[in-house]
Amino acid sequence: QVQLEESGGGLVQPGGSLRLSCTTSENIFKHYEMGWHRQAPGGVRELVVTIGPYDFTTYGDSTKGRFTISRDNDKNIVYLQMNSASPEDAAVYYCHARDSTGNVYWGKGTLVTVSS
Repeated sequence: QVQLEESGGGLVQPGGSLRLSCTTSENIFKHYEMGWHRQAPGGVRELVVTIGPYDFTTYGDSTKGRFTISRDNDKNIVYLQMNSASPEDAAVYYCHARDSTGNVYWGKGTLVTVSS
C-alpha cells in the first residue's frame, strides 16, 4: 500500500514563500518517481514538478524558476519550496508517486492560499 502524506499548506502572501512536505515509506521514496501536481478551483490537475530516484527533475512551465523540489534521503521526505508566490499558485497541492509500470498514487492534498 502506497501512503503519501502532505503537509505545510496554508496562507502565503503574494511574493512570499512556503514549503510543502510529502512523507512516505522508505521503499516508495527510494524506488518511485515522486512529485507534485496542483489543482485550482474549477481547474484541471497540472504538473508542478517530478523527481526521480536519481534526482532527475521535470518542472511544469508555470513554476519553473520559482519552485524547487528536493529530497531528504534520511527522512523519506520530498519537499516543494515555493518562492515568489502569486495568486495563480493558489490550489490544492497533491503529492504523487509513480512506480516503474506507470501506476500513479496520490496523497490527499494540502491547500495553499495566496492572499494579502
